Amino acid sequence: MNENMKENNVIKIGGSLIFTEEYKINVKKIAEFCKIFKSRKYSGTHVIVCGGGLVAREYINAVRSFNGSEALCDAFGIEISRINSKLFIASFQDFAYPLVPKSIEELSIAILFNKFIIMGGLQPGQSTTSVALEVAEFIGAQDLVILTDVNGIYDKDPKKFNDAKLFKHLNYDELQELIVKKTYSKQAAAGEYRIFDMVSLQILKRSNIKVFIMSGKELSEFKKFWKGDKAISGTIISKD
Repeated sequence: MNENMKENNVIKIGGSLIFTEEYKINVKKIAEFCKIFKSRKYSGTHVIVCGGGLVAREYINAVRSFNGSEALCDAFGIEISRINSKLFIASFQDFAYPLVPKSIEELSIAILFNKFIIMGGLQPGQSTTSVALEVAEFIGAQDLVILTDVNGIYDKDPKKFNDAKLFKHLNYDELQELIVKKTYSKQAAAGEYRIFDMVSLQILKRSNIKVFIMSGKELSEFKKFWKGDKAISGTIISKD
């Protein structure tokens, strides 16, 4: 790939990658992300969308214990994802737009500054994966990369089942079948972790974006991708 080629893309960083299992901020991991992003000269628009992670779910569980509504739980998740975004802005320093866009309108202004844009959630009822897809559609991104704590999409939870099978490729219909099969409801509750839900799927189907899902725990695959090698070891989702 020509390193100076104009290319728009969106990278979704799962909140699980921002914290350790002990609920500590994973400063080393955030610094590693920053180093990779800065390693390539670029033009075009690059947006990073941060999830809420373990800390968001802790707040959401506390709100539920007080009989708070799911809308209120969503609001907490959104705020935590935006705080996570500010951590990345602090790490990127002058390479990043200094504010976290809270709407598509604010994003459209941030684009004018030609810096990395880092954001979290936008509105209740929408996962950060849905946000990443909406942003990718808005900026005309060539790709959406989803970095998570597993290597891609499996037929069952790879953390619980050693024989879980990794899907190397899924088309939109296969992904829809998998989502419906795995859940009794069409929408995840606030803070519930899923790589994809039905809202995400609908945005994906109308936008025809190619999605690359790979591990963010061991960043060798993402390093390859960022340098232009898209033959990843993970899951690729496309129309056909």
